[in-house]
Amino acid sequence: DCAACPDMIVVPGGVFAMGSPATERGRSPGEGPQRDVTIAPFAVSVNEITFAEWDACLAGGGCNGYSPSDRGWGRGRRPVIDVSWVDAQSYVQWLNRELGRDAYRLLTEAEWEYVARAATTTRYAFGNTIARAQADSGETRSDPVGSYSANAFGLYDTHGNVWEWVQDCYAANYANATTDGTAVAPTTCNQRVYRGGGYNDRPEALRVANRRNAAPTLRDAAIGLRVARVLP
Repeated sequence: DCAACPDMIVVPGGVFAMGSPATERGRSPGEGPQRDVTIAPFAVSVNEITFAEWDACLAGGGCNGYSPSDRGWGRGRRPVIDVSWVDAQSYVQWLNRELGRDAYRLLTEAEWEYVARAATTTRYAFGNTIARAQADSGETRSDPVGSYSANAFGLYDTHGNVWEWVQDCYAANYANATTDGTAVAPTTCNQRVYRGGGYNDRPEALRVANRRNAAPTLRDAAIGLRVARVLP
């Protein structure tokens, strides 16, 4: 959509079983009960948002003027880190300002799991185990985006590298969750969801169904973001 906008890819719509079965190794109670969720086609960023893309937002007068630290690892194509859910919203707002209409947003939690699974039902998009060559985990810093295998939808780093904020307010489980892929969005929300695992996590944390939550103002060296775009 613009020279500094992230590369996007259209993912097909479909129906998938969100969450993990009770028999999945490493499962937590918050990953159930499983339910079928319908997802409409939409576009998603191929990679996690990078420092280069965030810095373009800064140069364009967006992102509330906030320049997160790269912890000395380098900027460029490394995923942006130390950004809160609130910060992520400021990046989305800048993209929409560049486009001239509201089309960009964070993925909903259901959309995130749908694209991370990429039509699989296993613990990871690559099967029930994940190799070091397939994801950045168990390390002390992030790697440039796209350094590891893409999933079947052509997305990189949905496992590892950095966690990714999603739109939803955190709910302890899926007992009352929607089935149309929309975000959980109560009037008051003290905790937001982030997904995907980070560079400093063990492989167990990188399971597709794994989910975590934190205050929307949390800035952490292992949390970044990915964005979605509504199709015309």
